Amino acid sequence: MGLDANPRKPHKNVIQVIEPACEECPLSTYTVTDNCRLCLGKACQNSCRFGAISMTETRAHIDPNKCKECGMCASACPYGAIAHLIRPCRKPCPVNAINYDENGICQIDEEKCIRCGQCIHSCPFGAIASKVYVIDVIKAIQEGKEVIAMCAPAIEGQFGKDITMASVKVALKKLGFADMVEVGLGGDMTAAWESAEWSEARKEGKKVTTSCCPAFINMMMRHFPEQFHNNMSETVSPMCAVSRYLKATHPGCVTVFIGPCMAKKSESKEMNIEGNADYVLSFGEMQAMLRSKDVELEPVLDEYQEASIWGKSFASSGGVANAVMECMRERGEDTTGIKLRKCSGGKECFTALTLLKMGKLPEEFVEGMVCDGGCVGGPSKHKTEMEIRKARQELLDQADDRKVLQNLKKYPMDKFSMHRDGSMSMVDLGPDQ
Repeated sequence: MGLDANPRKPHKNVIQVIEPACEECPLSTYTVTDNCRLCLGKACQNSCRFGAISMTETRAHIDPNKCKECGMCASACPYGAIAHLIRPCRKPCPVNAINYDENGICQIDEEKCIRCGQCIHSCPFGAIASKVYVIDVIKAIQEGKEVIAMCAPAIEGQFGKDITMASVKVALKKLGFADMVEVGLGGDMTAAWESAEWSEARKEGKKVTTSCCPAFINMMMRHFPEQFHNNMSETVSPMCAVSRYLKATHPGCVTVFIGPCMAKKSESKEMNIEGNADYVLSFGEMQAMLRSKDVELEPVLDEYQEASIWGKSFASSGGVANAVMECMRERGEDTTGIKLRKCSGGKECFTALTLLKMGKLPEEFVEGMVCDGGCVGGPSKHKTEMEIRKARQELLDQADDRKVLQNLKKYPMDKFSMHRDGSMSMVDLGPDQ
């Protein structure tokens, strides 16, 4: 219902802990295994400076209330009998935003968390979840509002090679959505405007990062604020671009983004970007809605394509940078020698931003994708990356070869802003053909 997981502890974060479910994980991160031989030297006990280790009849014991998790005992044990357990929610977090209270309950540091959602599907007890806006979307449909779905490019391949964008569009209309637009079109829009930024930055010798991944934006805002203000592209994300386009052409409509990304909920509800999506649904939440009305995703014969292959490729690591470079080439610019850094995964993003902060980043432009493999590897994906990639490639092979800039000439780009601050500007879309 979009409420806080714990009403006694209101949160700004769309990623929240359901405390009653978070109670079965080990309290201590260092534990003694059956390999313990109770050796006479007591190397583990002698190495501990906090008196946390005692000897029982069968093995050494670590008192979690005294242990400071320094790891000295594990290093000292000659049998390797002390294991370092990293709880599954904490392990994938790229910014160390997860800690635990005195009862071992997971605590998410809102100031560190980048809302990537990697912890959600890593928890074996389902104790971490994102806020859900399914009820809000259903109410908007029932109230007769013009509710328009915006489907992420990553949806192609998620449900097999026979489920096309047209298949999704038909199914969503059966649910009551007025229409559906593929957000790959927004990829074309973002690439066109971001390429103009890159061209200008290149002349000035300024390094620029992409702006389409909200988890990457959150990483910059919370951990690299100076680089966020100085180096991040001012162009809005594809989701925001399509939402602004729809609100400009369908006044009063409600826009709903559907994709594999949890951080998009943060972009919609926390970043206060005017004209952005009203609600965000994950693929799982979309499927729940489909099941509630007994609607199946089925192959359809109709063809539907609004995005170029470059806009569709925003879903994969490297796709954003490649689309931006394509737009530069379509304008006749020479892209030879441009140095790109394509970051796939939170650790790679953090490393690149650290180098940028230190002034040691060799590349001119940084594409940041916090999910491994790009959006197709988002936390709400429904198949393995290998399965998605194979099915996705078959679907992309069916797309036509339209150019990015020529494609945008069909849309009223002068009716809405492509900048985060809402300012209007037009970019060169090339000569008419």
